[in-house]
Amino acid sequence: MGETSVRRKLKKRKLKKPVTVHAASLSNNFDVAYFRKFYLNASTRVVTAAEMRGRAALIAGALRQCQIPIRSILDAGCGIGLLRKPFKELLPRARYVGLEASRYLCGRFGWIQGSITDFAQRVPFDLVVCYDVLQYLSDPEAARAIVNIAKLTRAALYVSALTTEDWRENCDRSRTDRAVHLRSGAWYRRRLNKSFRYVGFGIWVRKNVTAILWEMERPLR
Repeated sequence: MGETSVRRKLKKRKLKKPVTVHAASLSNNFDVAYFRKFYLNASTRVVTAAEMRGRAALIAGALRQCQIPIRSILDAGCGIGLLRKPFKELLPRARYVGLEASRYLCGRFGWIQGSITDFAQRVPFDLVVCYDVLQYLSDPEAARAIVNIAKLTRAALYVSALTTEDWRENCDRSRTDRAVHLRSGAWYRRRLNKSFRYVGFGIWVRKNVTAILWEMERPLR
């Protein structure tokens, strides 16, 4: 995870061909200590409630502009639920469901305990949010998660994951969890492009969904 508002000035260097990089051995069990450090402690947290309110507003506003109605939301890897209140205010008719791997958080907040790699739902959601989750999965697990996400949403997806470029150029390493799998953005886009079209700012829509965008509003092809 990384705090996008803070950017380090790194010396430019020649980049090798993108490969999977493991910044550290994966040892997280997502217990109370993890969430205190990365979400609750003001001196070490990677994201604030204000930032997540802005993210929710961006998602809701973009999908409203695309004329895609949202009545149900799956927040996969919802953490302490920083998106729940903003979505309730911005999309008051939408049902919010939190999915979380942490037994600790599920016990505290009542989320559904499970993994985005194999979570199943009889009726798909209008929107799936997958914020800073995929980098905690191995290559095979992340690939399965993306395939599963396409089954879980019938309309839209917001996805963000720490990439190799983010680690080198964008994130504040003093606040960013090192126990992750780093991959290129291209690795994710190749797999997402099989089922989704990119709208912008991390927002994707299923290829069978009509998103009304004027020509100058569309991302470059």
